[in-house]
Amino acid sequence: MKKILAAICLFAALMGTLGCGSSQNAGSKPAEKKELIVGTEPSFAPFEFPDKKSGELTGFDLDLIKALGKKAGYDKVTVKGMGFDALIPALDAGNIDAAIAGMSITDARKQKVNFTDPYYESGLMAIVGKDNTTIKSLDDLKGKTIAVQLGTTGAEAASKIEGAKVKTFDTSDTACLELKNGGADAVISDLPVLQYFLKQGGSAYAKAVGEPKKGDMYGIATAKKNKDLCDKLNKALNDLKKSGEYQKIYDKWFK
Repeated sequence: MKKILAAICLFAALMGTLGCGSSQNAGSKPAEKKELIVGTEPSFAPFEFPDKKSGELTGFDLDLIKALGKKAGYDKVTVKGMGFDALIPALDAGNIDAAIAGMSITDARKQKVNFTDPYYESGLMAIVGKDNTTIKSLDDLKGKTIAVQLGTTGAEAASKIEGAKVKTFDTSDTACLELKNGGADAVISDLPVLQYFLKQGGSAYAKAVGEPKKGDMYGIATAKKNKDLCDKLNKALNDLKKSGEYQKIYDKWFK
């Protein structure tokens, strides 16, 4: 009897161990993340900016990333505001999953992050004081003081202008304020951003000059180690375009 009881106990112990092991192996695969954490620079209207009434972030990029997150299967999209030049380091550190902030796809940036397919075609534009009659194009900015947003393609373009003094600011808004206060001769920034700025009251003291430089393409960035997310967002973007949802979002902000 003792031998039989011992055998039963040993068998039960073995089954319990195997059962636990089987359960652990089955559950060892990490649960798929259901929250998408996105970084943006929240002063780049009409792409991302605080609503004047609610204070909540709004804009084309915000509407788009929320729709993309939902399409990609995320339960929640959380947006974090930060400086534009802090976005790529935040991706590298894993503090955010993706960045959407009117970010132009450039060769230099592609060495640091993965980009989705382009979701918007932009370009560069210059504005000067409304009463300025001497600056009529980018060629006339040689030796002038130019205000730009730090880390942008506008800042890169300004740095290539012969003899120009380039003043960098954390946001496009503060660069425009420098022009208003007489601290700069011009601002170079993204075409749709400055167009929106002029329409929203900036034309009271500023005007566009020269022909805009088209061809900048905006993309959503993910960390180099997170190509799976980039692929997932690409598929979601393609689905939104096919369904017509992307066009509805675009028309809301730009039609």
